[in-house]
Amino acid sequence: MTARLACFDLDNTLIDRDGAFLAWARWFADRAGLGEDATAWLVAHDNGGFTPRPQLFAGLREAFGLTASVDELVAAYDREHPPFTWVEQPVLDGLASLSTAGWRVAVVTNGNVVQQTAKLEHTGIAAAVDYCCISEAAGVRKPDRRIFELAAEHTGATLSDGWMVGDHPSYDVAGGLNAGLRTIRVGHHHQLPTPVAEHHVDSVLKAFPLILSS
Repeated sequence: MTARLACFDLDNTLIDRDGAFLAWARWFADRAGLGEDATAWLVAHDNGGFTPRPQLFAGLREAFGLTASVDELVAAYDREHPPFTWVEQPVLDGLASLSTAGWRVAVVTNGNVVQQTAKLEHTGIAAAVDYCCISEAAGVRKPDRRIFELAAEHTGATLSDGWMVGDHPSYDVAGGLNAGLRTIRVGHHHQLPTPVAEHHVDSVLKAFPLILSS
């Protein structure tokens, strides 16, 4: 019997990406001697990570007169931001509970390889799941069904009666639905009413028992 697949988004689902960004922004502003104004600027213009990094750092460079090039700032961010991420132990325990119950577990995340790989390894999530599918490496992004097909292929699982858990309606919920997966939306990071997930929870911790009981 082919195992079922449980897919999880990474940022603001398994980890508090916005909290990590704030911690990095404070560190960066302090190191650069820019003060709280730069921290506030970064948080205001980050858009939850959806502002392209070259655009973000071009704006920061102009606003605060930085001498480093945009490419240098982006490269430094890719190295320096991941160590500010963390994962709660109950989240790792939840992933382990799914594996113990026979589920194949995958992270399906949009983003670049350098950043996402570093986050997954730093937090220990990479070692806790069967496969990590990063859009830049896969050549396809959520909500495209193909990225979920890749996750199923690499884990030896089927998309039939599987799950997608994530915070973004347009990428995670829509992507899960496109792949024929049941869906769980986590949190309220994006004020988009549709598409509607089967369940909407305030913490990923509440997703694990829903999957285990299905």
